[in-house]
Amino acid sequence: MDGRWYDADAGPLVRPYAMTGGRTKPGPHGVRFDLIALVAVDPGSGAVGDEGLLGPEHRALLRLCRSETQSVAELAAEADLPVGVVRVLLGDLLEAGQVKVSRPVPPARLPELRILREVIEGLRAL
Repeated sequence: MDGRWYDADAGPLVRPYAMTGGRTKPGPHGVRFDLIALVAVDPGSGAVGDEGLLGPEHRALLRLCRSETQSVAELAAEADLPVGVVRVLLGDLLEAGQVKVSRPVPPARLPELRILREVIEGLRAL
């Protein structure tokens, strides 16, 4: 291999489309993963037997989610993959029943700060 096309420091280069099989959108259902969507391994998925059918990037995402629930943005950063690739791979894992995805509570549905302070003050008074 010609040394001009390979940099030992960079390591092997894999294009993002190779990791996703050329797909740019997750799954046939067109699922959309927000950056703050929370991803966790589905405990009832039987992931041990099915992991052999997954690619190395899928397995890396599963390993990251196994220890704790993480957002899509955190997974992309930890796996050192583009967010678009992570979304497609998560779509595969979701369809295979390997992960669960939940949305955090929107700020508009959170209790007001005034109410939270009153609750804290009430608890302190006990």
